[in-house]
Amino acid sequence: MLTVTTANVNGLRAAAKKGFVEWLAATSADVLCLQEVRAEPRQLPEEVREPEGWYVTHAPAAAKGRSGVSLYTRREPDRVRVGFGSAEFDGAGRYVEADLPGVTVASLYLPSGEAGTERQDEKVRFMGEFLAYLKELRERAAADGREVVVCGDWNIAHREADLKNWRANRKNSGFLPEEREWLGRVLDPAEGGYVDVVRALHPDAEGPYSWWSYRGRAFDNDSGWRIDYQVATSGLAATAVKGYVERAASHEERWSDHAPVTVVYDR
Repeated sequence: MLTVTTANVNGLRAAAKKGFVEWLAATSADVLCLQEVRAEPRQLPEEVREPEGWYVTHAPAAAKGRSGVSLYTRREPDRVRVGFGSAEFDGAGRYVEADLPGVTVASLYLPSGEAGTERQDEKVRFMGEFLAYLKELRERAAADGREVVVCGDWNIAHREADLKNWRANRKNSGFLPEEREWLGRVLDPAEGGYVDVVRALHPDAEGPYSWWSYRGRAFDNDSGWRIDYQVATSGLAATAVKGYVERAASHEERWSDHAPVTVVYDR
């Protein structure tokens, strides 16, 4: 069995003070992918920088206090790669991958964007480069007899079932037609060749949502978005037996505005 969890921590230093440390000590995950760490490793408390029992790779952004991804694995990776060969984005703390026996696991923080702004243009540039890399990664892994799972905050709700208020968000970044079409290409067997694992396990469900705004009563009303995904090659996706969101019991018990998304693979 391989249990993989992905979580946008919305600042790891802050999350560590709100319950992340206790959650980390209790998790049964074999691999943990974090996004929006927003810290240099030296700024992190030791219990999250290098917790006992984990091999950790931190990939902070060059811009201080921004982005940042990390990978925690129970066993030492055979290889680690930071970035995906992009001159623009490899220093931005948005991608790290590790090779474990038979599988490559990656942590992704895709830009959030804002419709009609340079931030959205940046997101579009990232998507263009990243889809090309995803195809290359899948082909390279297949040649080596490996599977791939790219976990993280993709900042796109693919379907209407992936966000509560989809009608009101049709012109907002995260649910724009061109973003949804791009994610559809990632998940097209004839193009990207990847599978949205949690959606495959719950084809008819609303959500399950993984992000709720801190504004209003979004969490209490479960008015959320499903933007945190585990996107896997078909061979690995077919072994998934359980996928779920680790939603906090109450608003007060949250340590991030996102919740961890966990998948159990019976490999």
